[in-house]
Amino acid sequence: MQTPSEPATLTTAERAIDTRFRAVLARLPQRGPISWLIEFAVFGLKQAWACVFGGAMLAVIFAAHLWYPTDAVFARNDLLTLAAVAIQIAMVAGRLETLRELRVVVLFHLVGTAMELFKTHIGSWSYASDGVLRLGAVPLFSGFMYAAVGSYLVRVNRLFDLRFARYPKRWVTAAVAVAIYANFFTNHYVLDVRWLLIAVVALVFGRCVMQFRIFRFRWRMPLLLAFVLVAFFIWLAENIATWSHAWLYPSQMGGWQPVSPAKLASWLLLMIISVVMVTWISPPQPPDDRQSPTAVDAAELPPVSASRSPR
Repeated sequence: MQTPSEPATLTTAERAIDTRFRAVLARLPQRGPISWLIEFAVFGLKQAWACVFGGAMLAVIFAAHLWYPTDAVFARNDLLTLAAVAIQIAMVAGRLETLRELRVVVLFHLVGTAMELFKTHIGSWSYASDGVLRLGAVPLFSGFMYAAVGSYLVRVNRLFDLRFARYPKRWVTAAVAVAIYANFFTNHYVLDVRWLLIAVVALVFGRCVMQFRIFRFRWRMPLLLAFVLVAFFIWLAENIATWSHAWLYPSQMGGWQPVSPAKLASWLLLMIISVVMVTWISPPQPPDDRQSPTAVDAAELPPVSASRSPR
């Protein structure tokens, strides 16, 4: 893989936070069980920080379900849309996202909204019909749920200084992503080839190993495993959102039940589309051994340090 022009860097706000945390963590033990616990704690904090957009959106959806009056003049869906816009503005104004990264987030929004319009028309899932901030049957906040995935990916890329060994050629990944996106539409009219596409994904990304830095060490993980883990946590978030009646699948109309685990396959495929769009502004970086003298294989970690769909 050719060395791309420039790796992703922390924003101004993140750099200030990172400097303060490192000053504290540097005084803690560097070896033994405590050092592993420190890595694990920092991993969790960085993941939470990367999820701040999606976490804020999920918190608003959850709170609105519990406490927003059902007879309010202002529709709940419109409230969620305005809250999503406010969160996005705060992310940029607070220098948690750059304007360059915002382009990818907006692209996620547009790609997601297009799929929402089609899927709600087909009847794959549905939203409450109240509110005026909507396109057809799709409230505008729905696009921000896809944008939250984009926000997470661009942020996790720089927070963990992601590097990739044997990353496939980007034109190949782009072709796979286009095929995946097309299948989300065509599977209602012709043969659904998602399992074939998953096999293609395994073939294309199977040799790729992701390296990421938590605090003192650089860790290794198969990229496919990272895709599966992220898809699983998106699926958990989707369960919270549907329980909060942000949207509902046909099987949930008579009473909420967990989202089918089969949706994990859809979310896994969404990860490929998402990653390809993120590489538009953050080309995959190759390993840099000069910056990472110590590497740990995530598949061989002791238990204490185990790391962490379109619908």
